[in-house]
Amino acid sequence: MGDNHFSAVDYVIFALLLVGSLSIGLYYALSGGRQRTTQEFLMADRSMRCLPVSLSLIASFQSAVAIIGVPAEVYVHGTQYWFIGCAYILGLLIPAHVFIPVLYRLKLSSAYQVGLLFHLGIENTSVVYMGVCVYTPAFALNAVTGFKLWGVVLATGLVCTLYTTMGGLKAVIWTDVFQTLVMFAGQLAVIVVGVHQAGGLSEVWWKVWEGNHISGLDLNPDPTERHTFWTLGVGGVFLMLSLYGVNQAQVQRYLSSRTEKEAVRSCYMVFPSLQLALALSCVMGLVMFARYCGEDHSDKLMMSALCLCQQMVIYFVMDMLQGLPGLPGLFVACLFSAALSTISSAFNSLATVTMEDLIKPHFPAMTERRATLLSKALAVCYGLLCLAMAFLTHLMGDSVLQVALKIFGMVGGPILGLFCLGMFFPWANSTGAIAGLGAGLTVSFWVGIGSIVTRTPGTRVLLSDCRASPMTNNTTAIFTTAATSVPLRPSGLRRFYSLSYMWYSAFTCFTVILIGLVVSFLTGPMKEEDVTPGTVYPLMGKLLCFLPDSVRQKLCCVTPLGQTVCKLMLFPYQIYLIIITLNYMRQQSDQRSHQTYLIQLHQEKCN
Repeated sequence: MGDNHFSAVDYVIFALLLVGSLSIGLYYALSGGRQRTTQEFLMADRSMRCLPVSLSLIASFQSAVAIIGVPAEVYVHGTQYWFIGCAYILGLLIPAHVFIPVLYRLKLSSAYQVGLLFHLGIENTSVVYMGVCVYTPAFALNAVTGFKLWGVVLATGLVCTLYTTMGGLKAVIWTDVFQTLVMFAGQLAVIVVGVHQAGGLSEVWWKVWEGNHISGLDLNPDPTERHTFWTLGVGGVFLMLSLYGVNQAQVQRYLSSRTEKEAVRSCYMVFPSLQLALALSCVMGLVMFARYCGEDHSDKLMMSALCLCQQMVIYFVMDMLQGLPGLPGLFVACLFSAALSTISSAFNSLATVTMEDLIKPHFPAMTERRATLLSKALAVCYGLLCLAMAFLTHLMGDSVLQVALKIFGMVGGPILGLFCLGMFFPWANSTGAIAGLGAGLTVSFWVGIGSIVTRTPGTRVLLSDCRASPMTNNTTAIFTTAATSVPLRPSGLRRFYSLSYMWYSAFTCFTVILIGLVVSFLTGPMKEEDVTPGTVYPLMGKLLCFLPDSVRQKLCCVTPLGQTVCKLMLFPYQIYLIIITLNYMRQQSDQRSHQTYLIQLHQEKCN
């Protein structure tokens, strides 16, 4: 691995990425309102158009883990993962026509203390994930190029912290645009050179076909199968909803749009770009397979007796692009663009959560100038926490990377369930919401941690004309390639723990809804007059369109979305606490004062 070092041109290209990102932050720090208000710093003054917002949505989703993880997945298991593209259709249509209208029109100023523990849990998980996003590409790059590991981690973390702090959400969105273009260019360069060196498109196709890496439609309904059409195409919809429907970083981008139509358009524009990103990653994995089929590179990829997928992808890139000055630097810039875009989104979102939900409720008289300075200080603090978490990730070892990513993914399902409970079922109350959330998180972590503790070694099989790399019992089968498989059929709790990770979001989402509704009915469902207009999407009324209007109105018990409270400020992390928030208000005052408060809030914000 040590032979594949960067040239001077590669270093220059990588440095240009960091300088370019920093320059965008500096530009927005010195232009416009100069980030002097929390509205500008955290919400970009609600002035963004759909194109930059859509590219930013893609960049936030395409983390460094995805850039190097998807090619490795295809290299090992074939093209079955490509079917997740089917989930993108509903996974983006539903947010565009269900979540965005409610989120954009319903605007509350702050959440209440009853939700603080949940917020803190989400923040801690996000900090862990940020550390992983910084450390993973730096570790892989160090393994194959000789880059100083902590030099890369520090440079990435500090540059990201600086441009996020200086330029606010506008800088984050526009650097995401720049970094998305770099990501696409880097992947495309690797594919073009890789196809050429593998002997052309026909040769690549012949090798992947002979190697049984073109997967057919697997309709196996078994939920414990890792990847089938159902796990990817159906389970993937819930994963997409947790990312593009209720994820705080993504929703914050929707709300930065100048109009609701712009927000919906940005969601539509994500679809072709996501399909392109998926196609580039999958094709890259196939080209990598065609290049190394029949070759054993395990001696070059061993580190502490563990083979890492990150190393294989980076090794492939450096092997393909060596002797072509500038191209290795372009791909490394692509990789770190993915990391920067992900962690910058998290910095800004976490600063928003902390400022608006944990600080402002306790200091309502705080001036706008002081609140903005404090928001910037919070962004810096989260940047330093990110670097500290990257260091802890290094100390904890390789397997902790997988554990941290799985835990981060397990949180999305319960959040989605709480959103759905509050938006689609108007009779759900705060007690049911808390019980459902607790049950969802409990089941989520039970299954996730159980799958880690009881994990069994994967099957090892050989391709014709290909050799499998030596694997250890602790290593996921990253470099094995499969023509046939011998399924391991666990029983009892082990079978429960072997649930495909693609079903986690759906499973925990329905757990939250089911438990939440049962507890709500047992403790007294929400009354029609207690529901605030605009907080519920009339899903039940639309699904039960064959019933009389009076019955459907009873089921929905809300006014049309167009008659909602206007121009109040919503922060994206608050919507999933709407039920808890409104009930908390009712517990502190009678119904009349609650309605008076809403009227005053409406008049105050709309004038």
